[in-house]
Amino acid sequence: MTTENGLTADAPQSPVNVFEIAADELDAFIEKWEQRARLMSDKPGFIDSRMHRARSTDSRFQLVNVSHWESQEAWETATADPDFASRTRAAREESRQPITPNPAVYDVVVELTAS
Repeated sequence: MTTENGLTADAPQSPVNVFEIAADELDAFIEKWEQRARLMSDKPGFIDSRMHRARSTDSRFQLVNVSHWESQEAWETATADPDFASRTRAAREESRQPITPNPAVYDVVVELTAS
C-alpha cells in the first residue's frame, strides 16, 4: 500500500534521535545508552540501531542515533515501556549539564546506492 506522499505504508520506520550533550559526558552517556538500547533490541518490531558520534567536539549534536523498526506503532510501544522510560529519565537527570534528546520518526525520501 502506498501513502499519499508516495511511500510504502509497510516500509520500516526510521526513528532518529540527535543529542545535545557536553563532550566530557559522552563516554558515560554512551555506555548507559547501550544498556538502554539492549532493552529495545528484544522488543517486537526492532530491526537495528546505530549510534553515531561526532568527530568534532564543536558539533552541536554530539550523538545521532538511527534505528529501524518494522512500524511506528512498534517503536511507540517499545519507547512507552516503563523501564525504558525511567532509565531514559534517569540518564538526563544524572548529567552535570542538560542532555537534550530530539527524537522523531523519519521517512526515507531519497535513497542512493553505489552502482
